[in-house]
Amino acid sequence: MNPFLISKYVAAAALVAFLGACASSSDSPTGTSNEVQETQTQLLGDMPLPVASKIIGADSLIIGRGDNWVGRVVLSGVQSPTDIYAFFQSEYPRAGWTTISAVKSKTSILVFTKGDRTSTVELNEGPLTGPKTLITITSSPKNANVIAPNKK
Repeated sequence: MNPFLISKYVAAAALVAFLGACASSSDSPTGTSNEVQETQTQLLGDMPLPVASKIIGADSLIIGRGDNWVGRVVLSGVQSPTDIYAFFQSEYPRAGWTTISAVKSKTSILVFTKGDRTSTVELNEGPLTGPKTLITITSSPKNANVIAPNKK
């Protein structure tokens, strides 16, 4: 076989291995699926999450923990955006959350409230080599004081 072709195959194999490692690397909690679910429940409290979803720590900012956390959490989902949308539509009300708004589109947005908290869920199709769905949940107090910037 031609040495040039061999080097092309080796380079292609190395590239595929590298991309596979990048796609599967994550700073999400590790362990059994029950351990990962328990860790995520401790962090996010009463917010149900789709099965096998995992936190992408590098893209998340969680302040606090449990039922009173604020910030943004980004998760990778193994189901399609349509299936995950249906999950949030059915499971959040079961957990006591009230649906305020729901828009199903290429980027789907759901807004929920519970007590003095608001949670916005954004769903996007994942990249070709990554998770099927990227889930972004933003949580904050419902009546947070928002001060408009002064015009100068």
